[in-house]
Amino acid sequence: MTLPQTVHAPRGATGRGAHSGAEALAKGLGWFSLGLGLAELFGSRRLCRAIGLEGREPLIRAYGVREAATGMAILMSHDPTPWIWGRVGGDALDLATLATGFKSSNGQAGALGVATAAVAGVTVLDLMCAQSLTADKRLPPRGTYDYSDRSGFPRPIEAMRGAASDFQPPADFRIPEPLRPWRDEAAVPSDEANKG
Repeated sequence: MTLPQTVHAPRGATGRGAHSGAEALAKGLGWFSLGLGLAELFGSRRLCRAIGLEGREPLIRAYGVREAATGMAILMSHDPTPWIWGRVGGDALDLATLATGFKSSNGQAGALGVATAAVAGVTVLDLMCAQSLTADKRLPPRGTYDYSDRSGFPRPIEAMRGAASDFQPPADFRIPEPLRPWRDEAAVPSDEANKG
């Protein structure tokens, strides 16, 4: 007899244990962030001169500290998702800072445009990685299982009634003779003996 049931099994989730491409990308972005941060920290003067942002060296050094710290956090964290989202926010700051350099007096507008395009490309990678990591962490919807029509018996209850009435336990299931209760026939009361 087949029992009808409604089962919507949950789809498999990659979970944090899965070595997804997003985790590999996050590790790569962590190394990139660390390298970029060190370059901004120790080469801020040269970088600002190359893209026409002279006078912004302290700000670029602060961005370098932020990038290096974020890169280390990504590489050392069990869950890099919040740090990758932090990179997305940092990219928005970088783009806003670069946008202030686009003015007619900037003689390095070409280099600034290349730098802006590079930051925009990395921003797209950061955003894709952050969204993918967030999707990997999301739990699948719970399945719906309907067992209301099940009894737990292999056959209908009416067919199971009395099925074990002629059951005889095997010899090895019985109490061994030395462990059975002891009855002394001599201890039987005398009135019962007289009845016999």
